[in-house]
Amino acid sequence: MGQTSSTASEATKPVHHGTRSKSTVVNPPMHENKNDEPHQNAPNENADYISDLPDECLACIFQSLGSGDRKRCSLVCRRWLVIEGQSRHRLSLNAQSELLPFIPSLFSRFDAVTKLALKCDRRSVSISDEALIQISLRCKNLARLKLRACRELTDAGMSVFAKNCRNLKKLSCGSCTFGALGMNAVLNHCSSLEELSVKRLRGITDGSATEPIGPGIAASSLKIICLKELYNGQCFGPLIMAAKNMRTLKLLRCSGDWDNLLQLIAERVTSMIEIHLERLQVSDLGLSAIANCPDLDILHLVKTPECTNVGLTAVADRCKLLRKLHIDGWKANRIGDEGLIAVAKYCPNLQELVLIGVNPTHVSLEQLASNCKNLERLALCGSETVGDAEISCIAAKCNALKKLCIKSCPVSDHGMEALATGCPNLVKVKVKKCRAVTCEGADWLRASRGSLSVNLDSGENDHLDAIASDGGGVQDNLEIGSVGSYAAVASDAAGVAAIRSMSFKARLGLFTGRNFVACTLRKWSSNNGTSSRDELDELLDLLTKPYWCDGLQFCIDILLQVFTCGVARLCNWMLAAGGKMRADISQQNEVD
Repeated sequence: MGQTSSTASEATKPVHHGTRSKSTVVNPPMHENKNDEPHQNAPNENADYISDLPDECLACIFQSLGSGDRKRCSLVCRRWLVIEGQSRHRLSLNAQSELLPFIPSLFSRFDAVTKLALKCDRRSVSISDEALIQISLRCKNLARLKLRACRELTDAGMSVFAKNCRNLKKLSCGSCTFGALGMNAVLNHCSSLEELSVKRLRGITDGSATEPIGPGIAASSLKIICLKELYNGQCFGPLIMAAKNMRTLKLLRCSGDWDNLLQLIAERVTSMIEIHLERLQVSDLGLSAIANCPDLDILHLVKTPECTNVGLTAVADRCKLLRKLHIDGWKANRIGDEGLIAVAKYCPNLQELVLIGVNPTHVSLEQLASNCKNLERLALCGSETVGDAEISCIAAKCNALKKLCIKSCPVSDHGMEALATGCPNLVKVKVKKCRAVTCEGADWLRASRGSLSVNLDSGENDHLDAIASDGGGVQDNLEIGSVGSYAAVASDAAGVAAIRSMSFKARLGLFTGRNFVACTLRKWSSNNGTSSRDELDELLDLLTKPYWCDGLQFCIDILLQVFTCGVARLCNWMLAAGGKMRADISQQNEVD
């Protein structure tokens, strides 16, 4: 493995387990000399103090390192390889079918894994029941399991897994194909299950023949249930209603009418403190049922157009401990001043308010600023009624505000000026897609309040930002194992290559237009007379000059000339344009 001599010698040492070994370095003989007596007890510079460290200390050091550094440390010597494997509790594997023969060696080395992620690419064949059963036999203490796109797993494999891993506390599965039988097996055998997250479970079919899921022995221990993009999510109703100790419920983009089920859930489970409803068919009936949870702390209403001020008022009236409220009105104008005034009146502990597609006025904002003394984070996005007057109201009344986000609102530099003297605790302002806010206004705000962080985004570079956000992130959770490591590297390289290719094509886009037009004109030249051919030859020479830089506009102008004036007028126009550009360039060169 390319080790140095010291590393190689270290690799031949026996593996230590919690013992302190003496240094094996032999010091050269020393002549007896009275002058050397003071140096006899001096520390030896060649001593290997790392070998004296107990295994427990090395394990603590390894646990403080990142995944990549841990891999490199495991290659130093055999002792480090063993200790690193025994101290690793989290593992992420590429769950392709080729993983099966590597499972015994992988889990012989990583025998203390408690958190396991099995992720497969959508275009690949995933692991089957046999692989999952082998893993369950070697990871008896598994506490967390994440399954992604493991389409070859069936109800039978999940049943055996649940019997072998009874200490499971968290299960997250997405884009898998097992159904209600496999899910019920987990709920019937894993009595310590605390968190369940299900997304696009393909095995659950629609109709009355669908087997209900739950409750099982896990219902009493469940604290978090998250259902995403399920075609028949109502089949989890028995489980949710039996989860008496549930604290968080998230229903995201699940089909079907949820009003009746939410009413039944709220009658039986009143301990919930966090509820997320996103793109759900729920009306004020279901929203009013949530009001039966007096300890509700966090509420997200995202794109639920049937919810109105009536439902929000009912929640605010009975959930007085509400601390975080997110509303995405989807520009339906069903929630406005009336509901927000009720929140300001009954929820004085509100600390975070996010309004998207909602149109509040200074009336409700003033009530919120006056009554919610602890409001620290406020976001106003896509609000047509939030202008300079509303921002001035916020600046004058929200003394506890620390973070303010304004997006796509008719706010100008005058609103920024109001923030310069208001909100004494403000530390960060983010303004995006507010065209009336200029860079000068943002700079003036920064200069006025030196400690304030001002982030201005006019929205002109959204496309480039989107490309950067898709490929610019660095993932810390690297895949481990003989197969997974190579898959992770290949995936990252493909993403970077795609981004570079897009950027390279974008840069070349300015010049491809003129090459295409040049090829077209060559074809025209071969079919025209000598007079027009001479003009086209001059045009071809003109197209190869470097001063045709704006290729897109150039192509548009050419097409307009062709459709309106014909080829002859096109030639005259291009020659005149080229002569003018030559004159401009020569004049600029003389000035330089």
